[in-house]
Amino acid sequence: MIGLADCNNFYCSCERIFHPDLVGKPVVVLSNNDGCIIARSNESKALGLDMGAPFYQVKDRLEREGVAVFSSNYTLYGDISRRVMSILSRYTPQIDVYSIDEAFLDLDGIPDVGEYCRRMVAYVGKATGMPVSVGVAPTKTLAKVASKYAKKYPGYRGVCVIDSDDKREKALRLCDIADVWGIGRRHAKRLKDIGVRTAYDFTLKPASWVKANMAVTGLRTWHELRGTGCISVDELPRKKSICTSRSLPGIGLQELSHVEQALANHAAMCAKKLREQGSACRTMLAFAHTSMFNTSLPRDYFQGIVTFPVATNSLTEIVEGAVESLRRHWRGRPYLMGVKDGYGYFYKKAGVIVSDIVPEDCVQGSLFDRIDRDRQRRLTEAIDAINRRNGYNTVRAAVQGYSGAWHLQRSYISRQYTTNLDHIITVKA
Repeated sequence: MIGLADCNNFYCSCERIFHPDLVGKPVVVLSNNDGCIIARSNESKALGLDMGAPFYQVKDRLEREGVAVFSSNYTLYGDISRRVMSILSRYTPQIDVYSIDEAFLDLDGIPDVGEYCRRMVAYVGKATGMPVSVGVAPTKTLAKVASKYAKKYPGYRGVCVIDSDDKREKALRLCDIADVWGIGRRHAKRLKDIGVRTAYDFTLKPASWVKANMAVTGLRTWHELRGTGCISVDELPRKKSICTSRSLPGIGLQELSHVEQALANHAAMCAKKLREQGSACRTMLAFAHTSMFNTSLPRDYFQGIVTFPVATNSLTEIVEGAVESLRRHWRGRPYLMGVKDGYGYFYKKAGVIVSDIVPEDCVQGSLFDRIDRDRQRRLTEAIDAINRRNGYNTVRAAVQGYSGAWHLQRSYISRQYTTNLDHIITVKA
């Protein structure tokens, strides 16, 4: 049997851990630069607040309704996720972390698996404060279906088990085809147009029809819904590229040093993500551009492609490539009449995309490589070790700077309770 552990309303629940007075009250979390709503508690959903609603449009309503508002605090969310996954790993011989708030668990051979998972859910809640739901089934796709019911219906007490054909059929009859993991929006619309409205309807289609119309991926989903597991961990969706980009504050940044800092920090984050997933990249695209909507300001767009002779995940190499490509563009920008050089454009967004990703242990070297890879690796490992002990970016590339000029607007940011010694909760006795 396979279990899917899913944290309930993860971002909102992370904030509630340190604000217990908000339990049972509406909470929303905003996107970068406090742009729009990206997470809602069940109470916020009940108020009819839409996912993706621009904050400025609903700000007055949120105040009237008494909704607690938080800016995204990814440092806190990442650490809470790490703690939850660490505890879940104690209950299974094999855990496969699928996303920041989901993990597949190997539960084969466990007697009374439902009660076992309920004890696990209770301990996670006690140890971290995070509410978790678990779906258990013979396949990953069915486990996804079961987890939705575990989260939706309190009677399951956080755990839904599909362990018979009767339970499988009942669950699939109640599951909208659009909610099935692996069925995209386009396929869902097409299936509904021909009368396939539930997951059960889909399982009644002939295998030949599914393969002809939805290729091998659709056929695997069909098999999984019928109880035959055919999606291995290695076949779960993996990142073919990694992008880190954000809008810049105000109307944008004018000075080269400020845009450099933003780009360098995005490049450093891409390098960190590569190392965390044990991979390296051969190609990087760095970009920055002025606002596409503010027509009163001059426009400029920069895009620099860097190809590394040897696939890398080095902080120094990736940051250097991004910054140098920006500097080359800066020196070659068109001259604006009557505007002091360096202050003609307001860059509103910057980012880095790394692609052509390969496993770290499959990197092909080069006879003409000028970098001491062993020394670079040891330096990177030392930096990562220091940052794990003392907090992310304790040691950084100098060009990343310490200036807050490029930082996000986060007016409602909570404290980093679990990773910053200055933010630890104090108790007055």
